[in-house]
Parts: sequence; structure tokens; C-alpha cells
Amino acid sequence: MNLGMFAGSGWGKSFGASALAERNTSKYDGVVVLDYKDEYRGLCSKEHGPAPFVHWQAGKVERELWTDDQYRDLLENGHVVVARNSRHLDNEGWREVVANIVRVGRRQMRDHRLLFLIDEAHRVAPQSGSYPEVIGGLATTGRGEQKSAAWVSQRPASVDKDVFGNFDARFFGGFKDKNDLNAIDAITEYPKEVHQPGGSRVPSLPEELHAPDAGAVSVRKWSKELPDGSKVTTNSEWIYSDDDGELARLQSAEDWNPKCDHVGASGVGIDVGL
Repeated sequence: MNLGMFAGSGWGKSFGASALAERNTSKYDGVVVLDYKDEYRGLCSKEHGPAPFVHWQAGKVERELWTDDQYRDLLENGHVVVARNSRHLDNEGWREVVANIVRVGRRQMRDHRLLFLIDEAHRVAPQSGSYPEVIGGLATTGRGEQKSAAWVSQRPASVDKDVFGNFDARFFGGFKDKNDLNAIDAITEYPKEVHQPGGSRVPSLPEELHAPDAGAVSVRKWSKELPDGSKVTTNSEWIYSDDDGELARLQSAEDWNPKCDHVGASGVGIDVGL
């Protein structure tokens, strides 16, 4: 399966992706989270839940010195969160590490069912610029190798079109950017206006996508303010669609229910005088 999970910043995207990774540990021999910003630590620590994943931070050594056998040893752990060491890997370096992990998983572990969850996908498979072919191959030929991919990002317009156009299924949240809304419109068959945040009316919205409490409205999110003035998302709405015609509207707080805490940074608020 080739799944896209996209929503604007602050929509609870990494929470949803973490829940998705956790839910699939029983379905795959290995779930490999390729963690650009080290936001998936809750999957790895007993302090935050059952810790079904092993944590590894990849940097200069993995990029320059590791052999395929060492990458395979890492994947043999089963469920792994591989985090980018931002002090030692820029975007190009991270793409090389991701390509090595994907290549070894696809070519040397043919008898393993693997799910690669690629966080910040627009940096791994960008629309502008090049990236290793083995990464894009996940979106086209991975299914025949018992390999699946979940591509996670806040910028659908910035993900390579060969990847973005090959999703079998999609989770889309809310977006403010017109380019991102247009990218969604190109691959969905329902009104793109449902992805404009705020609960505004959406004419001609299929009944399956109506909100139970509000009818034909666009997606909404709910948040609370923390003591430091920043805000954290507590619930958000998502639209699911797939190539079999399935349509559904979900709420993250009600429908995903992960056992592991999400511990990604929520950011720091700015005092605007209100």
C-alpha cells in the first residue's frame, strides 16, 4: 500500500502518523519510521507507553561508513525509529541515509513485510531537485515486494508528483496554502474546499464526509493553551479516501487512540498583544 498523510502545520500530523505506525506493528515484520525532526520518541520509551520501537539516531557515521550489512542489522530489530542527527546531516545527507535504508529493505529483505513511514516527505522526495531513484520506487513498485510506504508532510505541493500521484489511499487534514489545496484537488474527487480550515459550509460535499455535529462543513481542529503561551492541538478532523472509493471523515482524538504518548515539540508561542 502507498499512503499519503498530509496536513498543514499544527494540525496534529505527527500525532496521527505516530498512531498509524503503532497500529501497524502487528501487521508488518518491521515498521521503519524515518524521522526527520526526532518527533517520534514516544514510540521508543517505556516512560511514554509500551515502547514497541527501537530508537536509532543516524548521522555522519551511518552516511559515510556503514555497509549494507550494518543497515540490515538495524532493520532486523523489527520496528525502528531512525532519527536524523540534524548537526551532522543536511537534507542531502538525510536523503542518502533514507535511500540506503530503503534499498537494503527492498533488495536484501525480500521475505520481510516492511512499512516505511517517511516523515517530512517533501524533503526526502522533493518536487524541485533530485533524490535517489530507490526512494521514488517505493511509490511505484514497492507493493510487489511486500513493502509499503506512508508519506507524511505539511506541503503536498512540494512532494514529487510521481510520488504524490501514486497514492492508493490518503489522509488529508486542513491547509491554508492555495498551492497545497490545488495539489489535493488534482488527485481527489470531492470538493477541495473541505480542506480549508474553519468549519465553513462546503456545497456538494458527499454525505460520507459530513461532520456528525455540523453537516457539510470544512475540517476543524481544536487546541488548548499551555502555561508558556504556546498552543497544542487536542483534536483535528481528517478526510480519508482511497482508490476503492472509500470516503470517511475522522477525528484524531476519537478514532486513532494510540497507546504511546506523542512527545514531539509543540513550539513556542509569540506574544502578539491580544
